[in-house]
Amino acid sequence: MEKQFEKIPLEIYENSRLAFKAVAKEISKEIKSKAAKGKNCVLGLATGSSPVSVYNELVRLHKEEDLSFANVVSFNLDEYYPMPKDSLQSYFRFMHEHFFDHVDIKKENVFIPDGTIEEGKVSEYCDWYEEKIAENGGIDLQILGIGRTGHIGFNEPGSSINSPTRLITLDYLTITDAASDFFGEENVPRRAITMGVGTILKSKRIILMAWGEGKAEIIRETVEGKVSDTIPATYLQNFKDAKIFLDLASADSLTRIATPWLVKQCDWNSKLIRKAVTWLCGKVNKPILKLTDRDYNEYGMADLITKYGPAYNINIKVFNDLQHTITGWPGGKPNTDDSSRQERAKPFPKRVLVFSPHPDDDVISMGGTLLRLVQQNHIVNVAYQTSGNIAVFDDDVLRYLDFINEMDETYFPKKLADDKKFYEKIISSIKNKKPGEKDADELLEMKGMIRRGEAKSACRYIGISPEKIHFLEMPFYETGTVRKKPLSNEDIKILVDLMRKIEPHQIYLAGDLSDPHGTHRVCYEAIDKALQVVKNDKWFSDCYIWMYRGAWQEWDISRVEMAVPLSPQELSQKRKAIFKHQSQKDKALFPGFDSREFWQRAEDRNRKTAELYDKLGMAEYEAMELFVKYQQEK
Repeated sequence: MEKQFEKIPLEIYENSRLAFKAVAKEISKEIKSKAAKGKNCVLGLATGSSPVSVYNELVRLHKEEDLSFANVVSFNLDEYYPMPKDSLQSYFRFMHEHFFDHVDIKKENVFIPDGTIEEGKVSEYCDWYEEKIAENGGIDLQILGIGRTGHIGFNEPGSSINSPTRLITLDYLTITDAASDFFGEENVPRRAITMGVGTILKSKRIILMAWGEGKAEIIRETVEGKVSDTIPATYLQNFKDAKIFLDLASADSLTRIATPWLVKQCDWNSKLIRKAVTWLCGKVNKPILKLTDRDYNEYGMADLITKYGPAYNINIKVFNDLQHTITGWPGGKPNTDDSSRQERAKPFPKRVLVFSPHPDDDVISMGGTLLRLVQQNHIVNVAYQTSGNIAVFDDDVLRYLDFINEMDETYFPKKLADDKKFYEKIISSIKNKKPGEKDADELLEMKGMIRRGEAKSACRYIGISPEKIHFLEMPFYETGTVRKKPLSNEDIKILVDLMRKIEPHQIYLAGDLSDPHGTHRVCYEAIDKALQVVKNDKWFSDCYIWMYRGAWQEWDISRVEMAVPLSPQELSQKRKAIFKHQSQKDKALFPGFDSREFWQRAEDRNRKTAELYDKLGMAEYEAMELFVKYQQEK
């Protein structure tokens, strides 16, 4: 009954760490089973952000648990076209850097679509690729990710169920999502070679995986929607042995997760009741206190009325619960009874530490709350976890260099000659850089300086003193490309040292996993690990930890534990603080799947949150920022 809407078998894990380990275990079992029979194991492999963790786990199994890949033959799903094999963005390079170079797979057993084939020979090459798969007995286990369009491989909407390996044209959304890897949409190839849907469906088993809230909607459509060529992943509904592996975040829109009362009797708790009641308000277009027994009964919530009704009792409970999330004192209000407040009255003032993944996430996500904390005399520290240097346009660097040149000509003529050489070196670096190529070290450093200067300007506007601004530049990020290094002990130590130096009473961190580039996910994981280290420190027992959401998605109201209302003036101040990040203004280099400017996303989201509270019957505010208490991952 619980799974009545689901047309593909699912395995849902509490977090992506457990999920990718489960996928790696399935692959390992397949390899060992074939090896025990003296046979090769033919794997179909995917690229992208989702499989990286699986490949890391397979490498660990090889190195630590003696998993051999000597009997593995691999066929990759796709490759951009045209694409040199040594390009930063090539899937050939991706697979070798993340996987093949670290295990004992035989070189002659690795097949990846060739993005260097002459265009006139691509069709013949695709036929050859199909023949090689058939020669090896077909694919035993095909691993898939899923794109925002519902594509599997690069089979975009409109792909036929019988389509073979072929050259295709990429969908606009796919190009947009890939823009970050190529340092801009204009550098993304418009075509790719991909295994066809028909090729994929000839596999003996298929595993599709997805992590994070950003995949939740397309997963729901894939699993619960109708089979359609507009969402090629839905073809898996008719495949005999397909399974989808998800974390809770990517499963969030499924009926049994989003609205479990529609498919089963629920074990009701306060958060689930709040979720159901606020959902019901949206369905019947009523505020909480106007809901009736009939509303509950007509929308599948009769058992809630039976256990806790009548409706009036439930309504009052949820209304008060939601009302108590609202506070204008995010650091706690001194000299008041704090028994029903989100934060303690004491100590006052509090030492506050705000972690920001990039140099602008603090003001984008919680700029109004930052203003409140400063104005209410708390000791506010902001720590920027990464430099954000790859998100600066070359033209911004040239603009600053022109300024320096003119300054030298006017005030520092003795420096002019040396600065001219540096200027010419940077100009040459930019001019000779190929599309999608990594910036030179000096160029990256200048871009980092620009981001640091903008962050200082925003902090100065808010009222945060210079000595309270911390640029951590965590090593995992500093590769000059979108692909980052694994987290190291050095990354964790940087965070631990800062926490122990400040001994905060409050910590704020980005708790979202929807960042399409993955930096927020890694920054969250790093803080999670650092908190494991400091959790026995004396100061930690008196520290509250709050999570905000980045630019990509807001908290569901059922989870909210603190809502900070903003006045029109405060919303305007927040906008001005975001505007200090001029290199990200007008058009961010990596806008992700939302083309609006960051300040527009922030304002629209904050206003919609306030409108939702208003529709539920709360006081009417201009805007709101939402927070959830942090819980240590298992």
